[in-house]
Amino acid sequence: MEMARSSVPLIAVLCVSLLPLAAMAIGTPFHIEGSVYCDTCRFGFETVATKYITGARVRIMCKDRVTLKQDVVGEAVTGHKGIYKVAVKGDRQDQQCFAKLVHSPLRKCQVPDPGRSTATVILTRSNGAASTRHFANAMGFFREEPLRGCAALRRYYLADGDSRAI
Repeated sequence: MEMARSSVPLIAVLCVSLLPLAAMAIGTPFHIEGSVYCDTCRFGFETVATKYITGARVRIMCKDRVTLKQDVVGEAVTGHKGIYKVAVKGDRQDQQCFAKLVHSPLRKCQVPDPGRSTATVILTRSNGAASTRHFANAMGFFREEPLRGCAALRRYYLADGDSRAI
């Protein structure tokens, strides 16, 4: 009988102390951060010649795994150095969520790189993640024509960083 009495206050303390934390987690938005760039050499990845885009538009989308219906849950415009930040309310549980390129303000850099035009984002607390701050992989647009010097830059990368290749 003594054992049962001593565990009741412990359970009550745990319930009272964890309830506000759970409530806060449910109402706290996720903060997604990522960047958008112009692939000036059309390599399909970021290089020293990459230009980060100010004023690019990004959309955060979530797709229901059963109905396949997609919803826009957030939008952002990149600021300095091509970085965007967006707050998304609500836990998306088992939905597939991703950031998606929408628009580039650069006239000669408007074609989304098919391999880097979306980035998966995690918008659930059910996976054990404690942080509400999540980072998306960088996304890029292709420049219409590669910049001069991209051939030398390609040789440099293929030479595994040997500075004599430039």
